[in-house]
Amino acid sequence: MPPEILLKILSYLDAVTLLCAGCVNKRFYHLANDNFIWIRIYSTAFSPKRSSWKVNSVVKTAVSANLLSVEDKEAGYWKKEYITKQIASVKAALAQLLKSVSPYTGLPVKTKEAIRISGLGWVIVLKEKSGREHVMEHAELSVNDSSVTIVWYGKNWPRLATLSTLNLCGVTPVFMDRSKIPTKNGPRWHSLIAKYSLSHFPESTMIGCDRLIRIFHLNPGLLVGLWKTEDELAFVTASLHLHRLAERSALGSAARPYELPPHTPRLDDTPEYGLHGYQLHVDMHSGGIFYLCSTFRNLFTKKGHIENGYAKLIVIHLKNNTEHLPLVGKVGLAWRTDVFDGCIKSCSIMDMTLLDEYGQPFWCFSAPVCLRSSPRPSDGPQFWGQTYHIDYVDSAGRLHMELVWIPETEEHFIVSLVLYLSVAKINHWFGTRY
Repeated sequence: MPPEILLKILSYLDAVTLLCAGCVNKRFYHLANDNFIWIRIYSTAFSPKRSSWKVNSVVKTAVSANLLSVEDKEAGYWKKEYITKQIASVKAALAQLLKSVSPYTGLPVKTKEAIRISGLGWVIVLKEKSGREHVMEHAELSVNDSSVTIVWYGKNWPRLATLSTLNLCGVTPVFMDRSKIPTKNGPRWHSLIAKYSLSHFPESTMIGCDRLIRIFHLNPGLLVGLWKTEDELAFVTASLHLHRLAERSALGSAARPYELPPHTPRLDDTPEYGLHGYQLHVDMHSGGIFYLCSTFRNLFTKKGHIENGYAKLIVIHLKNNTEHLPLVGKVGLAWRTDVFDGCIKSCSIMDMTLLDEYGQPFWCFSAPVCLRSSPRPSDGPQFWGQTYHIDYVDSAGRLHMELVWIPETEEHFIVSLVLYLSVAKINHWFGTRY
């Protein structure tokens, strides 16, 4: 068929269909890059809306200038301009939705709405040592109070021995149309969130197992399940905190993660500035079941509690029985694949949000944790049940939780919760010099 007829046919297509047509072969790729087609699409989408049908001489001149510029530009120029402006409009729409912040959580109020409207989703890209890539769409997704949990499983996993890295990416439709349900077939923008190595799983990263699988925690927030018999991938779970999640999932690129805007400290000469006025919210959950959901206000520490680069912030005092809290139900991390399902005892997902005295998120994480047996404290109160602890650490600080199993009521009680805040993070955040 002559190119003129094909160009005429292509001129009736919308942007998404035109991009798909360009993937057929090399000939269609060049035809679908035609500047005359794309400048019409661009002008229709982004030209100023006029209240009158009458076209004035200024508009006529602008249109003529645009049409003349078609021949001066290389093939595909107006396609690139259109896509660039579409991506910018998606980013602007997300930024508008995320402006409103809850005074209680410090997190955007409309994060769930932003995810729904933008068509935001998540994929993992498994890279083989040979360079081949496998893009896996998520099988399950659940939005919690402070985090999103995404699960991937299926029958077509590549062999673990052939894999080198796993990239976790947010994916957003390039063309956002609020009147239509977002689809996975159109062009999507990839935003790298984190990169993980799959070449080695140290025993120190294993947090639990049952008769079928072993689970490994790769920081930040990734859970990898391996079949015991074959040592192959069973499932992958990502736990992502809602703080800056929409930006991290949509505003980065396929090669580079989104960079947070530079933080400007609020200068204050109050004594022990940056060591008081904290608010903490902690959730422990799995599979839609919440074992803990608690908020602690007016937390503080002192200069005298700074040691080895950390400021000790006591949330629940070991010797104060009135502060001790129970976990609701028997703690376990639910998992499933397309064939089997199960539950890893004593494991769960922990979401933590620590706000500063201005209500701004100071330290946030969502990660799998495990209750590990620990010896009875020699200098503290003596409990009748078995004692356990939970530990978490990243660049912003450390969390240490102590629990006791009460056989009579068959429940865990939190008897101590301490945060160790990085002094370097405090100094950077508040402009102090502790």
